Amino acid sequence: MLHYQSVGEGKTIVFLHGFLESSTMWDYLPLKELNVRYILIDLPGHGQSPLTDTAEIPSIRFMAQQVLEVLKELKITEFTLVGHSLGAYVGLELFQLAPCQKLILLNSNCWSDDEQKRRDRLRVADLVYSAKKHFVREAIPGLFGRPNDFREEIKQLIAEANLMSGDAIAYAALAMRERVDYTEEVLANPSKYVFIHGELDTLVSGEQLLLRLPGMRVHFLPNAGHMSHIESRDEVILLLKEEM
Repeated sequence: MLHYQSVGEGKTIVFLHGFLESSTMWDYLPLKELNVRYILIDLPGHGQSPLTDTAEIPSIRFMAQQVLEVLKELKITEFTLVGHSLGAYVGLELFQLAPCQKLILLNSNCWSDDEQKRRDRLRVADLVYSAKKHFVREAIPGLFGRPNDFREEIKQLIAEANLMSGDAIAYAALAMRERVDYTEEVLANPSKYVFIHGELDTLVSGEQLLLRLPGMRVHFLPNAGHMSHIESRDEVILLLKEEM
């Protein structure tokens, strides 16, 4: 069973963190202001959750199935999901398995990797076995649009990411590499999906969001990179309130 926390009462919101993170990432947001029941889950190999998959090919579907086990344990039948980056990919898979009412994709997209990105994932999966700390030290600051303004937060995130095993980092990277493209699903059900995007995000293209998802609700945050829940936390919590 994945590690999780359940806080509050009322409408249920499930929060899934991103790559190299854990459920503690949500501490940067005043979630109690939402006046809901929120479930914070550590994905496999992240935070306090073990990585138990022994399949030859890592998969986002496995992560989603593990999250579903938590929801079954808590007897949750209806929920909204907020996923950051990797967490949104897991949310897209979970949509196929459970009655999720809405998915809010925070700094993420709904399509599969292009060939260059697939090569990059392979490189990461190899690198973390020989130079994990170097990779983490280089990767985390690049997630921020304004890294000099968030040096303490970056330091904390690096320390937490370094606690992950090389196996867990490689698994997540390869699972993202193999993920399914859900663009058609999203376009067919526009009321169920909302995107929040940092305009300084170098990992997710805002231009591509607009080109590939015409008519979709996309909220742009001008002063945020990939870590908008930290860089524009006031704006993010307001948007979450609107979407609840």
